[in-house]
Amino acid sequence: MGDVSRYGRPIRIADGVFWVGSRNEDETLSCNPFLIVQNDQAVLIDSGSRSDFAVVMMRILQAGIDPRQIVALIYQHYDPDLCGSMANFIEMCDNPDLEVVSEHSNNLFISYYIPMDRKHLLRSVDAYHHRFSFSGRELLFVPVPYSHSPGSFVTYDVATKTLFSSDLFGSFAPAGDLFVELAEDCYHCKDFDQCPRNRPACPLKSIALFHQQVMPCRKALGYAMGQVKRLDIERIAPQHGGILNRRRDIDHVIDRLEALTEVGIDGIC
Repeated sequence: MGDVSRYGRPIRIADGVFWVGSRNEDETLSCNPFLIVQNDQAVLIDSGSRSDFAVVMMRILQAGIDPRQIVALIYQHYDPDLCGSMANFIEMCDNPDLEVVSEHSNNLFISYYIPMDRKHLLRSVDAYHHRFSFSGRELLFVPVPYSHSPGSFVTYDVATKTLFSSDLFGSFAPAGDLFVELAEDCYHCKDFDQCPRNRPACPLKSIALFHQQVMPCRKALGYAMGQVKRLDIERIAPQHGGILNRRRDIDHVIDRLEALTEVGIDGIC
């Protein structure tokens, strides 16, 4: 397991893009909120659980951002591990122009996280025609339905070619590993249980297991991979596990996920 102490601050993963989460050796599932900064405005993606709020807010301040500079909170599905702190952030941002953005079918559930007098802040990606701009920076919202919720989508930062992939490409990775880099042996490995390097944890096995447990079926996962392959991607920043920072690794993981069997209900029927 890696040294988690080095993650006690925001980590810049691309131009104007910061990981603002935490790593705890006791966690079995790490969560990754991301902050995008452009000029004097910022957007927060998948802000985290209620218990994560204090740490995520501290990381935002450490990145030099006043919460009032946050113009949008983006939530790529409605689970509490990314939406639980929503009400806290709405209050702390104290921005009358703040927008809470998700997909229409997600918003039915997301509305329950929002105080009654702030529900007017909630917006659908459809209202932006799946494009959101702030300070001249453009984000694209790409639908990946049923990966894993009906309204799931991923967010693509055009400026840095970064894909914020929500649960897609997530894993049950050890807490200390924020970045995932495959070794040469990984490209030829046929047996996740017999690592030729005797690594204590196999990144590909962790990614595969996560998708088999979290995604509903192979068809939904295959559709999502098709959507992802249409994008020019330099890095993938998932909500869970580690960031993929090399194109060769990204292509290989996509191939593995497209070939994955026993995904969700397919592993039972």
